[in-house]
Amino acid sequence: MRAYVATAHRLIAFLGKHRGEEIGRFALLNLHASDLRAFLADRRGQGLGASSAAREMSAVRAFLTYAAEAQGTTPQLPRTRAPKRPRTLPRPASPDDAIALAEEAAAAAPNDWIGARDLAILLLLYGAGLRVAEAMSLTARVLPLGQAMRVTGKREKTRIVPLVPAVKEAITAYVALCPYPLAGDTPLFVGAKGGPLNPDLVRRAVRSARERLGLPDSLTPHALRHSFATHLLARGADLRSLQELLGHASLSSTQIYTDVDAARLLDVYRHAHPRA
Repeated sequence: MRAYVATAHRLIAFLGKHRGEEIGRFALLNLHASDLRAFLADRRGQGLGASSAAREMSAVRAFLTYAAEAQGTTPQLPRTRAPKRPRTLPRPASPDDAIALAEEAAAAAPNDWIGARDLAILLLLYGAGLRVAEAMSLTARVLPLGQAMRVTGKREKTRIVPLVPAVKEAITAYVALCPYPLAGDTPLFVGAKGGPLNPDLVRRAVRSARERLGLPDSLTPHALRHSFATHLLARGADLRSLQELLGHASLSSTQIYTDVDAARLLDVYRHAHPRA
């Protein structure tokens, strides 16, 4: 909210100088695309990056929409395009680092059952490619575990993910140690007092384990999902299968992993080829 309010003030101040007039609510309803382009150019000249500029334009549109609706008119926003954000490649962890992270987080837990829970969650993220929110949304109805699990992802889209033996064993060990009854619609992964587990506790455990192991800051819980995808692709998985496993609505979201794998191959080439 503070960021959006600050954007509104910046826009009004800039327009006052740019147009040489006082900018009131009525003036905001008669802006041209050139006004917004000039504002954006001014902000980029101040060192604003592409992602921040895109957020700035989103705030501007929200503010202009609010100004129009406050006057009882239909918003007619000038057509202008926000800067294209550079596509960033996910940074996968090595298999050894992913497993070491999960084991370290489990070893640092205050008691055995919480350690078993953290190990099960992190192995599920890496071994099945789940998002943290997807793991937290699992209920005890997935028990007893089979060879696969039904997961509900974004936009309530469901998918089937296979469970490798290590993941299945970790979840089974956690369920056996958990002091709280797990049945029906009870969350599969519960907190220390038996209620729903806060995802921030998982992120905190990962951050602490990562620091103790000296691993890069890029190794987050979500990076385990990236690692799952990258390692499968490197072992020959096709994009369509990977799309299904990750729950991507569009294949274009999955194609980023081909760039990751190509980057890894190029790195190997540069370090190994005698004339690289």
